[in-house]
Amino acid sequence: MTQNLQNVPLVTLTIFRCGDLRGKLWALAQMGLAGFELGKVGGLRFYKLLGSGEGGGFSLKPDLARYALLSVWDDEKAADDFFQNSKLMRKYRRRTSEIWTVRLAVVRSRGSWSGTNPFDEPADSPLESSPVAVLTRATIHLKKLHRFWSFVPETSREIERAEGLIASIGIGEAPFFRQATFSIWRSETDMKNFAYKSKIHAEVIKLTRAENWYREELFARFVPIASEGTWNGRNPLDNE
Repeated sequence: MTQNLQNVPLVTLTIFRCGDLRGKLWALAQMGLAGFELGKVGGLRFYKLLGSGEGGGFSLKPDLARYALLSVWDDEKAADDFFQNSKLMRKYRRRTSEIWTVRLAVVRSRGSWSGTNPFDEPADSPLESSPVAVLTRATIHLKKLHRFWSFVPETSREIERAEGLIASIGIGEAPFFRQATFSIWRSETDMKNFAYKSKIHAEVIKLTRAENWYREELFARFVPIASEGTWNGRNPLDNE
């Protein structure tokens, strides 16, 4: 699972897991503090520090041991310098028990995140499409929160048993109303089968439009280029 990064915008997602209470408290504090350091990182054009929910999708119960950093880089060199040399990454390595990073090439992106589309530069030429990664993100209208969350348990159960799913995680900037899901699928066909042929998920897609659940939303598809480290004890993209 390697591809050429030439002329392809680089996106990374890093998932951190903390093993003890001290690590969990430190990682939680970084949600408010790490931005000061990230704002000074050269070549980092967009980033989001994210918490997570339990399980593989959205959850009202936060996972206080697991956090994520989503980054968009000017080039591969800037990303390499950050992950290999930055003080912040050294801190995360000391304080966490597990780190997994995936490098992603943008295939398609529509919508906005904090008023911009950070993934609006797709690859110049076609990329292999197996496996594929998907990020869906939304800011939910406060008046629609109850409606949104009433569908979450069944939808989350369905994605966890979906055919072709390699891994998934529910992540977000703020509890309850700024939510995202990152998932990796063995193929585009598997991803689309879940999105459009899964009864509950297809119904949710229709309702979000009909009832205007979201104030802002974004959908992006990527090709995983490389990954390192472990997520739940293994690298989910090994041998893919």
